[in-house]
Amino acid sequence: MNTAQDAAAPLAGRIAVVTGGSSGIGAACVRALADAGATVVIGYNEGAERARALGEALPGNGHRTLRIPLTDSAAHADMADMLHRSFGRVDVLVNSAGFTRRIAHGDLDALAPALFDEILAANVGGPYAITRALMPLLKASADAAVINVSSVSAFTGLGSNIAYCAAKAALDTMTVSMARAFGPVRFVSVSPAAVDTDFVQGRSRDDLLKKAAATPLGRIVTPEDVALAVLGCVTHLRTATGTRIVIDGGHSL
Repeated sequence: MNTAQDAAAPLAGRIAVVTGGSSGIGAACVRALADAGATVVIGYNEGAERARALGEALPGNGHRTLRIPLTDSAAHADMADMLHRSFGRVDVLVNSAGFTRRIAHGDLDALAPALFDEILAANVGGPYAITRALMPLLKASADAAVINVSSVSAFTGLGSNIAYCAAKAALDTMTVSMARAFGPVRFVSVSPAAVDTDFVQGRSRDDLLKKAAATPLGRIVTPEDVALAVLGCVTHLRTATGTRIVIDGGHSL
């Protein structure tokens, strides 16, 4: 065994799928996994050009881009078929894609039931459907891990809107249920506070800085922070499953 090589590329020969991989947290996860030696499938919805450019800049070979919308069962079936034919297994699935809007919690008029349902469908229904479609390929791996990008909103009840908080709480509970039902495939939630991306429209960098200044660590959580936590769940937290890894700088203390 080449210990030095294993340390430099702990995911060499592994197949990783990242939803929402063309930007933000997803793109940071793609880079971290590729840097660790994985062959990465960059999932996107509307960011085809961003995904292509990201793939071309990654180290290693064999990376692919693939449209993976959150609520399209036919696309999920096609995704699973393509991955089966190309690789025969999936070793890592990062459910990073999501959707939200900034709506004050007291503004029930702005959060109509249809929008509430849309936010839940994207943020927990989507990860469920994608994981379900890929389960046979995850089971075909000798050591598979599913990392769900969640949020401290799941347990603080503070977030971009009420529906988003509810969706992330459901995602965390789903993580526990799937960990129990589908071991030895591992399932872990990674839960940041507000991250330095444009995920929430209308949230300014000043808003992020103000929130970060009030935390014990006093700094903004970056996409790279989240990606390192995701990578650590895959490579180092070998017996963690059905649990939540909080990386919020102390925001929830």
